[in-house]
Amino acid sequence: MRSAAIKRKTGETDIAVSVALDGTGEAKIASGVGFLDHMLTLLARHALFDISVSCKGDLEIDQHHSVEDIGIALGQAFKQALGDKKGITRYAHSYLPMDETLSRVAVDVSGRPFLVFKTEFAREKIGEFDTELVREWFQAFAINAGVTLHVETLYGDNAHHIAESCFKGLARALRSAVAIDPREEGRVPSTKGSL
Repeated sequence: MRSAAIKRKTGETDIAVSVALDGTGEAKIASGVGFLDHMLTLLARHALFDISVSCKGDLEIDQHHSVEDIGIALGQAFKQALGDKKGITRYAHSYLPMDETLSRVAVDVSGRPFLVFKTEFAREKIGEFDTELVREWFQAFAINAGVTLHVETLYGDNAHHIAESCFKGLARALRSAVAIDPREEGRVPSTKGSL
């Protein structure tokens, strides 16, 4: 099974995460940030990754450090779980409708980290969650996972639906991108021979 566990401790957060790419979508999430717990549970379920997250962060300041550092740790675990990337599909995309919202997510598991994030929120908060932290999480994840990631909400009004469509879209794209392609016969999907 392609899996990894990461522990990350700083002056702001103490995090333990694990990821199993060939899982069933089981999630054990305790980030201290309720909305992020919801998003990561959706990510696990729709990617069919088993994900566990435990975070003790400086929430007395705000949620920023916890959200960003969880993105960093999950990205690192994802990258480690992929190993040499032999046999993976590599490229994938998803169009994810969520009621009135439609988001498009495209990913290249390339080893070249980059994020294009074209999603806007009309509200600054979803409950107690700062909507600007959605981009922060995606940035931290993409850079540390070593993936090129394009996220764009084509239309939508409800902030919760917009965020959810981005996370579910990422889940579906990653699920396809890391799937083993039997035609690759264990080769790295690159003319260079490595990713």
